[in-house]
Amino acid sequence: MSLPRLHPRTIEAVKERADIVDVVGEHVVLKKKGREYVGICPFHDDTSPSMTVSPAKQFYYCFSCGAGGNAIKFLMEHQRQSFSDVVLELARKYQLPIETLDGPQQERLRKQLSRREQLHRVLTLAAGWFRSQLRTSEGAAALAYLRESRGLSEATLEAFELGFAPDRWDGLLAHLQQVEGLAPELLEAAGLVVPRKGGDGFYDRFRGRVMVPIKDRQGRVIGFGGRSLDGAEPKYLNSPETEVFEKGKHLFGLDKASPAIRKDDRAVVVEGYFDVIALHAAGITNAVAALGTALSSQQITQLCRCCESRRLILNFDSDGAGVRAAQRAIGEVEQLALQGQLELRVLHLPAGKDPDEFLQQHGAGEYRSLLDQAPLWLDWQMEQVLEGRDLARADQFQQAVTALVALLGKLPQSAVRSHYLQRVAERLSGGQARLAIQLEDDLRQQVKGQRWHGRSQKWEQPGEAGLRERAEAELLRLYLHCPTHRPAIRVELRQRELDDFALQHHRLLWAAISSLEEDNLGVGRLEAINRGSDPGLELADLDLPRLLADLLVVEQSALLGRLTPLLEPSELQRMSLSQPLLQLRGATAALERQKSVKRCRHLLDAWGSQRLETLERCIARLLDEERQEARASASGLAPVSDMEARIEALFAELNGDALRFQELYYNERKHLEHLDSQRRAGYGEVMAQPAA
Repeated sequence: MSLPRLHPRTIEAVKERADIVDVVGEHVVLKKKGREYVGICPFHDDTSPSMTVSPAKQFYYCFSCGAGGNAIKFLMEHQRQSFSDVVLELARKYQLPIETLDGPQQERLRKQLSRREQLHRVLTLAAGWFRSQLRTSEGAAALAYLRESRGLSEATLEAFELGFAPDRWDGLLAHLQQVEGLAPELLEAAGLVVPRKGGDGFYDRFRGRVMVPIKDRQGRVIGFGGRSLDGAEPKYLNSPETEVFEKGKHLFGLDKASPAIRKDDRAVVVEGYFDVIALHAAGITNAVAALGTALSSQQITQLCRCCESRRLILNFDSDGAGVRAAQRAIGEVEQLALQGQLELRVLHLPAGKDPDEFLQQHGAGEYRSLLDQAPLWLDWQMEQVLEGRDLARADQFQQAVTALVALLGKLPQSAVRSHYLQRVAERLSGGQARLAIQLEDDLRQQVKGQRWHGRSQKWEQPGEAGLRERAEAELLRLYLHCPTHRPAIRVELRQRELDDFALQHHRLLWAAISSLEEDNLGVGRLEAINRGSDPGLELADLDLPRLLADLLVVEQSALLGRLTPLLEPSELQRMSLSQPLLQLRGATAALERQKSVKRCRHLLDAWGSQRLETLERCIARLLDEERQEARASASGLAPVSDMEARIEALFAELNGDALRFQELYYNERKHLEHLDSQRRAGYGEVMAQPAA
């Protein structure tokens, strides 16, 4: 029986996930040689290593027999299997969703591919028309802006195919309809025109703007970015998501930058189109931009495929939005960086300049020098914590210590953690050596405590992971399907420090929700809603389940299957949403309780591991001191009295750590009782309802 045809999504997912070194390494002993690996070729009688495996190119090649290809080709040749068999085997190995095509689906796919070709052609024609308009009298101001304000040469204008959209309602529409005979509906699907509100015709999306074509890695035009010349808002207008343009999957400039990234063995990621263009014009051609979003995992994978050492430098703007974008990007790769699988650095240019502005004032040489000195992501995050804080003030000093301990607690126990503990202690001490030593010891103890902040799996017992998943899922379901309560949910999550969901698929969903809301309300307003200083009534207007489904099917189809129960709850689950605020209180209390229980276990273990000094030992020590005092008294010195108080003080001193853990443990137990009362209040009425 023949296998059904595999859906292209499955094939692409397998190609994206299967690493050539892992696949070949399961069948051939590979040894690292420079940036590549070598091994004995299995396809001919080989006695010396003649096969080379390139992680950067995801390709293998034998210089003796000429065998070569990607991971799928290797398994087809080595295991004598068909293409479909190999793809299915790899999909199962990496636990990827397997989609197949039946007859009608195959026909729909054929039409879809044909339509994608049409859209690419439409976008290419539009790019050509925009370029031609730059050289007309209408485009004179735009051309002057690019040459004079941006300082771009003719060669750069041509290399990036920059153009101009005239300030006319139907300039592009009329050209493509009359000259090329294209239907306006096709132009709408390409994101080039917008239907009029009355439903009577269309108008150009881009008007009075400098036009920057966005290309995929194969060099095909997939969308545009337009910058206004007259100050009209928005300053930058991008193509909407279309069948060929998916922001989270593409990087601006990667089609031109990939050879330089391989050669330099590092990639520079900036925010804007003109930053990339300016860097390339200055000879720094390993730069790309993230198309207005924080780096996604797919974009990071693309960069790592071009960069064997996996070295990324983020150079985002120094304003608040740029810092938040850098923090989000760090969040995507933090675990890889902590495990040493990725070298991530962050460059913030002085005086808040962006790369384009910096290059115009300082030149490429100084920019390259700053790139070489860019700090590691952890150093940059530490500087962000300390920036603007007056460490002479007790409250700000404590805030800095708390944030730094949370950051250092992510590091595994190693020489790296010791190195950072020493550095942080030196910064906080202001150069006072004795204070630095005391601070380092105190920080080390706090970091050990931070490792039991409630997320560590060491203190987790069987069954608790399932409880956590259900509580997190309930919170997300409430947020998605009880829109009027979204501001209250955000405030509650922020106050209880629960907005960093423990499970990855929940974390990714929350990041997607926040990204959609930031796009609609702005970063500043969403943060104000989190703090409770903005009522956030507009949050209820967003149809999040639909928007997320559209977003995920495009960007993360594998994740969509796991999140479908949240986006499309069952009838019983919908009925359970009848008392949102009570459920919110119960679910958040349940999650906070889990962290508190794990903290209790840690404290109990730490308390039990302390060696207690007995009262007898304290008395013996004090009697010895009394004998010394008696001798001192004979010399005319006054003895110290009140033996009982002295015994108590000495006992507290010798058992300070144990007593501190004891106090923390009992305080945590009191907090647990408080959470249990909240949990009962949250779930009591819900549980009392009769089943449907």
